[in-house]
Amino acid sequence: MFLDRLLKPRPAKLAGEKLYASAVAQARSSRFYAQLGVRDSMEGRFELFTLHVVLVIERLKGQGEAAAETSQSVFDSYVRGLDDAFRQIGVSDTAVGKKMKKLAGAFYGRLKTYDEAFATLPDAAELDAALARTIFEERGEGDVATVSAYVRSAREALASQPLDALLNGEVQWPNV
Repeated sequence: MFLDRLLKPRPAKLAGEKLYASAVAQARSSRFYAQLGVRDSMEGRFELFTLHVVLVIERLKGQGEAAAETSQSVFDSYVRGLDDAFRQIGVSDTAVGKKMKKLAGAFYGRLKTYDEAFATLPDAAELDAALARTIFEERGEGDVATVSAYVRSAREALASQPLDALLNGEVQWPNV
């Protein structure tokens, strides 16, 4: 009985994994790269994965214990995904830990940056500036306005979805 409980994934863990997979799929939408000017590189993909994970975590914030557990599972899946990616491209075990520590710091920095930008909405100036610094790597290229409008639309779409659906790992993203 104890072993069954230990081996059986918890609903929050499964939901978090599904939400993360959905965030990754959305972040891989070709329009971000082909038409909106996000660089199709490890950095560009990291920024889009991170942005989508932040959007999901933000939606779950303050929604109770089940949402907090699911949010933690989304983050844990994100970390595992990054770790797996490093290992797949041949980063040594000793270097993975250092890189993961650096990326964890970057994630929390992005989380803070986006939280601050979201707090100033509907004025999008701070969000636009954050996207220019992160998603567009301060290159002065890319369609910041369209990505900003997408982010605001994604936040609204997530906010309008029933919490129960999210806690089951179901999410609907807007078109890019």
